[in-house]
Amino acid sequence: MNFSIIKDDNRAGVRACELETARSIIKTPVFMPVATRGAIRALSNLDIESIGFEIILSNTYHIFMRPGPDVILKAGGLHKFMNYEKSLLTDSGGFQVFSLSSLCKVKEDGVEFNSHLDGSRHFFTPEKVLDIQKIIGSDIMMVLDQCTGYPIEKKDAETAMETTISWAKKSKFHYDNTFDKDRQGCFAIIQGSFFNDLRRECAERLIELDFTGYAIGGLSVGEPKEIFRDITENLLPHLPKDKPRYMMGVGSPLEILFAVKHGVDMFDCVMPTRIARNGTLYTSTGRINIKSAKYETDFSPLDENCPCYVCKNFSRAYLRHIFKAGEITSLIYNTYHNLYFMKQFMDEIRESIIDGRFNEIERKWYDIYS
Repeated sequence: MNFSIIKDDNRAGVRACELETARSIIKTPVFMPVATRGAIRALSNLDIESIGFEIILSNTYHIFMRPGPDVILKAGGLHKFMNYEKSLLTDSGGFQVFSLSSLCKVKEDGVEFNSHLDGSRHFFTPEKVLDIQKIIGSDIMMVLDQCTGYPIEKKDAETAMETTISWAKKSKFHYDNTFDKDRQGCFAIIQGSFFNDLRRECAERLIELDFTGYAIGGLSVGEPKEIFRDITENLLPHLPKDKPRYMMGVGSPLEILFAVKHGVDMFDCVMPTRIARNGTLYTSTGRINIKSAKYETDFSPLDENCPCYVCKNFSRAYLRHIFKAGEITSLIYNTYHNLYFMKQFMDEIRESIIDGRFNEIERKWYDIYS
């Protein structure tokens, strides 16, 4: 796996890079659609291909629960199982373990939890989580971490941070001695909740372990936007410039712009697809609630500035009609458009960085989405 900086504005953190895996070259800043269970809801792989994504995200916890690693192993990995050829990043499942399962119990060597599907008891160690991702065939693997919610007492955040670092050390040792580093990269996850000193300490101690890349976890868990921005602004200067930086679970245009401005390279979030299924669509002039009665006889395109299949072929009135009628097609068209928007949005940001126009593009989108 290779990472190179194409354009770096030394006056600020903003940068355009390339991350090359064994399967594709990923131009950053990049948004990664979420295929939690090995599929992006309402879309086919052909749709994802036509939009132009070079990387998507799946989840170790959910793949482990269903269909299970034995099925994935027999299939020859998740790429073959879902017939997907480009790069695949898998989250460790730590967030899901702590947010979905009941009777979750953290131990020194891992975490014990109940399945959200059938209540069966399981135990994840840092090593086991990587072994599952080895079976999956992930191009980029995430280590097991302890994610905390908001709000939280500092002593509890510090305990979770220490657990995260301890598990990261075990993960790195296992990765160094068991994995083909040319085929699979491994990212550490920086925790510390909304405490800047804990975040900085966590980052510094993880950087010493020399992972392939570094992710910022534990944001977008209910904290005010001011805290998200404060953590982002204060943490990014402490991350190595020669490694990819991934902000987990962030997908709104303005939050992405703020994070890119401070040097984040990679993003993922279910929000663009989730709100699409609920009738909220991103456009070049702002958000549109396609359920609104004002679109009943609006025969203009969803977005006149968007060249996607949906905008070129269907009116707002038609999109409203099929949504109100409960047609599955509505979910497909809405999801396709929102992901197309995200791809074009990220491409425009990247081009503006390379051309030295980022501040101009930042102002444009802030005016539209503020």
